[in-house]
Amino acid sequence: MIVEHYTDISAESVTMAGAEKVSIRWLLGKDSPAPNFYLRLFEVQPGGRTPYHAHPYEHEIFVLEGRGRINAQEGSQDVASGAFALVMPDEEHQFENAGQEPLKFLCLIPTEK
Repeated sequence: MIVEHYTDISAESVTMAGAEKVSIRWLLGKDSPAPNFYLRLFEVQPGGRTPYHAHPYEHEIFVLEGRGRINAQEGSQDVASGAFALVMPDEEHQFENAGQEPLKFLCLIPTEK
């Protein structure tokens, strides 16, 4: 079993082209013994956004704090604390802060194991 506090994990800047004011904490990542999923915490500052991108795996999102928008080919969806989303494999998407406070969300992705 692993039990830690998220603030014990260093926040890293997301440097992917198109990212603005975004950090990530790999709560359970490649260095963990997690057999099926990685757990990440993203923080998007006001005026920030992730890149508009796609990848070959699904991910599940749960919004902890703040207000945001998920942009996709079929349009945009507003999200706020308590909202969850499923992004399908190869679906283009972007997370954008739409408020005055940080947008914080958990993101679950499959491991590479």
